[in-house]
Amino acid sequence: MMISRIILKNWRNFLAVDVGLRERVFLVGPNASGKSNFLDALRFLRDLARDGGGLQRAIGDRGGVSKIRCLAARRSPHVEMQIDIADASGKPPIWTYALGITQQPSGRRQPVLTYERVWKGERQILTRPDEKDREDEIRLTQTHLEQVNANEKFRDIAEFLQSIRYLHLVPQLLRHPEAFSGPSMPEDPFGRSFLERVARTPKTTRQSRLKKIERALGRAVPQLQELADTKDEAGVPHLEARYRHWRPQGARQREDQFSDGTLRLIGLFWSLLEGDSPLLLEEPELSLQTNVVRKLPSLMYDSLRTRKVRRQVVLSTHSVELLSDPGIGPEEILILAPPDKAAKREATEVWLASSIEMIRDLLEGGMSIGEATLPYTNPEGVDQMELF
Repeated sequence: MMISRIILKNWRNFLAVDVGLRERVFLVGPNASGKSNFLDALRFLRDLARDGGGLQRAIGDRGGVSKIRCLAARRSPHVEMQIDIADASGKPPIWTYALGITQQPSGRRQPVLTYERVWKGERQILTRPDEKDREDEIRLTQTHLEQVNANEKFRDIAEFLQSIRYLHLVPQLLRHPEAFSGPSMPEDPFGRSFLERVARTPKTTRQSRLKKIERALGRAVPQLQELADTKDEAGVPHLEARYRHWRPQGARQREDQFSDGTLRLIGLFWSLLEGDSPLLLEEPELSLQTNVVRKLPSLMYDSLRTRKVRRQVVLSTHSVELLSDPGIGPEEILILAPPDKAAKREATEVWLASSIEMIRDLLEGGMSIGEATLPYTNPEGVDQMELF
């Protein structure tokens, strides 16, 4: 399944968003336009549904309702979001989930629901607040989505949202996890426990994935000839690679000797092969050589195609090289346009690239999708930076 449409109102950078999503979604926009916050809307829904999460935890982790409410939301104190879940792009939704959130005006000032609604196909099966909510308003501090005794009729939504993965692997965390004290974050988004996750995977599955990653890496890191998992004398898991070298048997290195780019690629490909739920990626081009970045979309597509699985990937990028892939269509690109006084735009707007006539004309003229869309992401006044 995939998220085929998302509606946001008063969420962080966005006053109002209503866009359809494809199986691949490329978010482009200048710094601070809201790319991470767009991804965080999907992470927020996942946090509502996951074990140990829920409405209070999800909002508390983000600093409270005042931190997630759009600063330009003068008239409405409510934050709202809605998603459609479908089998594939262009298919009618199987499920629709919507909720509104506000903050208690007095007392403990907890986050509370203004509404929670669920549709199965076109039939609405949940509407809150209901009679019990009106009799006991404390019930509105929790969603039914997070309660197994209340979501029986739409538990598929909860399980789907729980499965959403987010990755922004930090190579230094993977190389030296012991140097970073403190508890690990749920879902390990930055790769601190990545090697443990690999080691916990059943042996046959683990070896199959590493072999596929090895083949993919061979196109980006030609000197890498073999990738395997191993453990040291203390039982600590490691990754080990054999590199082509002047010695007949090559040279072996562990992950603490891998380049940042190699580690990020390994994390990326592992995540692509791990499950069939939506995968959220932040700037996967970081630390990678230009020609490798150009190959990323096709490498990602090949990784999924070999599994014969349809998986939604939503990623943010600043890279014209990544968007030079001729297989990327304008209907897969969302352009985030930040506030602009001249355009009378108070909050970030989200445009589908295929809806912009100028972009369509440039593509027909032979430009790549990156060349046609990224000029729309240039920050206002960026040319004046040279004066500094």
